[in-house]
Amino acid sequence: MTTVDSPKHALVEVYLARRSDLRSIASKIVGRHGQVDDVLQDAYLKLVDGVCAREVLNPFGYCCQVVRNMALDYCRRRVVEGSCIVSSPDGDLPEVEGGKPADAGIDERRMLERIEVALAALPPRTRFVFELYRLEGRTQREIAKIVGVSATLVNFMIRDVMTALAGCRDILDD
Repeated sequence: MTTVDSPKHALVEVYLARRSDLRSIASKIVGRHGQVDDVLQDAYLKLVDGVCAREVLNPFGYCCQVVRNMALDYCRRRVVEGSCIVSSPDGDLPEVEGGKPADAGIDERRMLERIEVALAALPPRTRFVFELYRLEGRTQREIAKIVGVSATLVNFMIRDVMTALAGCRDILDD
């Protein structure tokens, strides 16, 4: 068990002895019973764990100020959270306009996995041509010069990749 140094010990003793007075200070600011308990607990932890470099001349006044500050912080936090968090009266999350269903992400991940498998099955040069065409936006003539083949062959390679990827969509449609 850890020992409490004397300034903190005095503060904790005053806090425990005058808890009902501190509760009334917090309840005037916060208002709700359950939240008052949260504020008092935070204040207690602040007094126990906080840095107290010198002895406090008025321990009760110090405790009152800590409780008051915690209650005000709690109210400010509640206002900020209230402006950010949206909920419905029954506690469920409300429908968001333009939102996607929860399983949409799963389908997208499955599609990406299928695309990776399909691309991995292709020859490396064909994959490289596809990356230049779709990811870098190069023309077929530019790709032909980079790879050292005819533009017609580049066209056939791109067609082969698109055919392989079309199979991915068919798998997901099933």
